[in-house]
Amino acid sequence: MRYIDPHIHMVSRTTDDYRRMALAGCVAITEPAFWAGFDRSSPQGFLDYYRQLTDTEPKRAAQYGIRHHCWICVNPKEAEDAGFAREVMSLIPEFLQKENVLGVGEIGLNKNSRNELKILEEHLALAEEHDQLVLVHTPHLEDKLKGTRLIMDAIKANTSLSPGRVLIDHVEEHTVREVLDRGFWAGMTLYPDTKCTPQRAADIIEMHGTERLWMNSAGDWGDSDPLAVPKAIVEMRRRGHDTASIEQVTWGNPVAFLGQCPRFDAGE
Repeated sequence: MRYIDPHIHMVSRTTDDYRRMALAGCVAITEPAFWAGFDRSSPQGFLDYYRQLTDTEPKRAAQYGIRHHCWICVNPKEAEDAGFAREVMSLIPEFLQKENVLGVGEIGLNKNSRNELKILEEHLALAEEHDQLVLVHTPHLEDKLKGTRLIMDAIKANTSLSPGRVLIDHVEEHTVREVLDRGFWAGMTLYPDTKCTPQRAADIIEMHGTERLWMNSAGDWGDSDPLAVPKAIVEMRRRGHDTASIEQVTWGNPVAFLGQCPRFDAGE
């Protein structure tokens, strides 16, 4: 079954992972800008990273017939130094015009701090100014529910961005309903042990339905699995979910949300 992994950090993966994903049915991915496994020491480090996302990774993906798209931002793990973050943010507008860039992300909160919130608000203003989609990271280290609410409140209070153009990622059982009820899209990140396993994702779908909901692997520097989405497909099949429901969360919903950006191409 074809699928899209709409949030995976391929800079942390080997080229063999692209091959394995392609064999499992992956035809397109989107890669948000995020942490590099360490804090970068200069804006130049981010400049090189943005070039990697917009030039090198699409070429690696294309070797296996996978279309690569990305998002650009200063991630919340490196947003505590607001002055440094603003230096990096000055680089972002030129990359928003690259052919594989879908929007601003993954922005959000890490420790729910005041500086993180300020940089989040400035990213939102940038997205609004340039009419970009937004991909949001919700916190793992601090209170996820509090952080998710802070993010949604900031979007409503400080911008005219439509919730339908914002994806709130890393939802779990205690946050997904509120995200959906407020009109946002929601993403479930499938980790082997934390965030949301394939089994928990299937539970959430059974409780909340398939509307405006997708699954992704993240595939980052921690304990993660680039084949988490196909494993969730197997779990849903095992439970008796029909093909239409599975395709909606692994193909139809990503295409519907990401397709709001004219540069998105799933290769249909």
